Amino acid sequence: MGLESMIGEGYLATKLEDVINWCRKNSLYPMPMGISCCAIEMMAAAGPRFDIARFGSEVMRFSPRQCDVIIVAGTTTFKMAKVVRKIYDQMPEPKWVIAMGVCTSTGGMYRTYSVVQGIDQFLPVDVYVGGCPPRPDNLLNALMLLQQKVQRGECKGTAPAFIGDFRGRSIPGSLQK
Repeated sequence: MGLESMIGEGYLATKLEDVINWCRKNSLYPMPMGISCCAIEMMAAAGPRFDIARFGSEVMRFSPRQCDVIIVAGTTTFKMAKVVRKIYDQMPEPKWVIAMGVCTSTGGMYRTYSVVQGIDQFLPVDVYVGGCPPRPDNLLNALMLLQQKVQRGECKGTAPAFIGDFRGRSIPGSLQK
């Protein structure tokens, strides 16, 4: 009666949610899904020069059940899309997706019958990283943007962020209005 009227309903739960989001933000466990040439730049970002450990993401896990971020890097074929989706479904909630490279985001220069023209057709992407291949520092910027989204409690492709150069390519298909 007295306390609820002073601080409002749900105050403790709201602040607890902020603490949980802060913890999630500082301990992202990425799963590298290196399908093509962008994977080399992802490996470079994990090296000592770019120091991905500053963002709490230094331990790349290769088990989907231990990860909360999947970094899809490279050209995705329709055959591989089923595998990527299956791995994504095995990840525990909450989970986020980073699309690394123009080929992952829009299909890139591979406009053929066998290549998915953007993984946003089967995964909810949170951050797009442009470039062919994208520089490692763009991946670090993507991780920082993702940390901001996690802090705010946003997820599942609701308002994707874009980093880097898409080389004249349009923004990924499902986002065009």
